[in-house]
Amino acid sequence: MTDHQRYAVISSDCHGGANLLDYRDYLDSSYHEEFDRWAAAYEIPYEDLKGEDGNRNWDSERRLKELEEDGVVAEVLFPNTIPPFFAVSSLGSQRASESRQDLDRRWAGLQAHNRWLADFCAQAEGRRSGVFQIMLYDVDQAVREIRWAVEAGLRGGLLLPGTPPGSGLPPLYYHERYDDLWRTCAELGVPINCHSGSAAPRTGDRPEDHVFFMLDLRWWDQRTLRHLILGGVLERHPGLRVVFTEEGLGWIPAQLKAMDDFCRSMRADSSGELSHGAQVAGNLSLLPSEYWTRQCYVGASFMHPSETAIRERIGIGQIMWGSDYPHVEASYPYSREAISFSYAGVPEAEVERMLGGTAAELFGFDMGLLRPIAERVGPLRRQVAQGIDPADLPDGVVKCPAFAGVVPGSAQSRWADNRKGQAGS
Repeated sequence: MTDHQRYAVISSDCHGGANLLDYRDYLDSSYHEEFDRWAAAYEIPYEDLKGEDGNRNWDSERRLKELEEDGVVAEVLFPNTIPPFFAVSSLGSQRASESRQDLDRRWAGLQAHNRWLADFCAQAEGRRSGVFQIMLYDVDQAVREIRWAVEAGLRGGLLLPGTPPGSGLPPLYYHERYDDLWRTCAELGVPINCHSGSAAPRTGDRPEDHVFFMLDLRWWDQRTLRHLILGGVLERHPGLRVVFTEEGLGWIPAQLKAMDDFCRSMRADSSGELSHGAQVAGNLSLLPSEYWTRQCYVGASFMHPSETAIRERIGIGQIMWGSDYPHVEASYPYSREAISFSYAGVPEAEVERMLGGTAAELFGFDMGLLRPIAERVGPLRRQVAQGIDPADLPDGVVKCPAFAGVVPGSAQSRWADNRKGQAGS
């Protein structure tokens, strides 16, 4: 047993970015006039970037205060605001370029964000790991940016852009075009981040388009996993580490089983009729589930008790809790409740890994630095172990998927029955 009273919680999924006009100072001066024209005509498309809460994305002191109030001591910081010369968040698919000039502008915009991010992380040294951005149109250029990001101290890794139809890129991540990218990240210990929304193509602006974009996200992320494993990327680059964030956990065991079954079937075929499959399976020295255990992780925003129940099938050392701050659907300001709701009755050593231990190792956080902060603000171990009665949850939790299926103020008897079952198991 540990002597620590509280858990050190690292959110593997938070979002931020600069206020629009603040990006100007991070652009090369040759873009300033063009940026001024673009910014003057630009209308911010997202409600969570407007109003009095918009500055949660870039106000360093406010972030630290609110995250501590929520029991979180450190964060992995994905993009959220609009970088220069983009129409929407760059977290979404990067559209095909209209011209080389268009490409150069957007690349300058992403670099401006990366440079702002390095400064922003430095304002809370040791408590933020920034996820930097690249484009895939010029892999040599991307490799140079990876090396710059490592030198600048951005430890959150690379956000993998999508390659959907219409992007003008080879859509297959196992294409030899991208090998220098994988090789560099493996060499430098840079994690590859696949974040929900970063691969799927958008088909339009009708309500149906938005619904199907959301419904299709997970399919595109599963496709990325298949490409990296069955396409041999993880075989060729055993030091490469890949993180799938804000995509749920329930799909992972079924995907791994399907790929394992495929490989076993192809290796067992003696007829020669399945030669293509046999060749693919023969190129792999491990089963897909073994690559997952060796090289893959999941950023588990909105972890639900139903997912906690299958944690061993995913790998306890692969799971990293996330809050999704400052998004509307985030567990903030109810992260303590979300943690108690999801991890009640789970052994402390497992909870410690999922709440912060794995993220600290993967993203370079110093637990020696974070532990004193955690002992001041983190959730109490005994309270997490006890869990929380849904009847005691505040009404505001309904916005967050971590509490899916829960109606605050009800289900007392069902919760008590569940707790009795856990105690007897």
